[in-house]
Amino acid sequence: MQLIQGHRTDLAGGLQVRRLLPAAQARAVGPFVFLDHFGPVELAAEVHSDVGPHPHIGLATVSYLFEGRLTHRDSLGTVQDIAPGDLNWMQAGRGIVHSERTPFDLRSQPRRLHGLQLWAALPPGQTELEPAFWHLPAAALPELPLAGGRLRVLVGSAMGASSPLPTVWPTLYVDLELEPGAVLELPSLAEQSALYLPWGGLQLDRQPLPAEQLALLPPQPLRLQAGPAGARAVILGGAALPQTPRMWWNFVAYERETLGRAAARWAAGEFPAIPGETGRIEAPPWRA
Repeated sequence: MQLIQGHRTDLAGGLQVRRLLPAAQARAVGPFVFLDHFGPVELAAEVHSDVGPHPHIGLATVSYLFEGRLTHRDSLGTVQDIAPGDLNWMQAGRGIVHSERTPFDLRSQPRRLHGLQLWAALPPGQTELEPAFWHLPAAALPELPLAGGRLRVLVGSAMGASSPLPTVWPTLYVDLELEPGAVLELPSLAEQSALYLPWGGLQLDRQPLPAEQLALLPPQPLRLQAGPAGARAVILGGAALPQTPRMWWNFVAYERETLGRAAARWAAGEFPAIPGETGRIEAPPWRA
């Protein structure tokens, strides 16, 4: 079992994130090439934590909250709040622009925020798909009761349950909650998988897993046991991509030239706009 500690970076306003992927130990886990854990944090009323309009290509963004609410807007015209337990999946394909903002009813007041943001790379031959967006409310996601816990299938299939989300590549994303001391014999769920513990304590095959670290899992059954405070974990992964994609800023592609063209398109204002939004996040300089 390899552990990835990640590093902290500023996202917006008073919001810091712990970035676990990409890492030297793993550029991807299944199709997942990016994992940010933000919060838990109490944001003051005056803190501006919006992430303004910015573009993506070649990936799907995956948003999941434990606390708080966010409003997603995109260049398809989507306006969608996400609450704890919901799943937002935005397929960028050949190009999309989106923003993530504090809902109007939460502005100018203290607010809690805690969640995960992932990117799943689209496989070769699928990177030019039409942009699309899916919102799955918590009630639409299958939940399996466990002895001393529960497992929710967000993406893909696990332990006989399947998410209704359509994907173009075998992908796994589950949310696992265990009560203090609970034991789970976890079957191998994917060709490549990793377990992340946002909070609590957990042992994997009797090895302690510290909170806020990503464990790269071997493709075999594992014994999980929650510590005295219980555990909340997510398991992510899927089939290995046939080649590791390149990443630059918010773009994912398999050829450097594709990244360069996307950088030029954003600089020239050629991406579609978000209806009703103003402003934009500028990209870093592209070095040809």
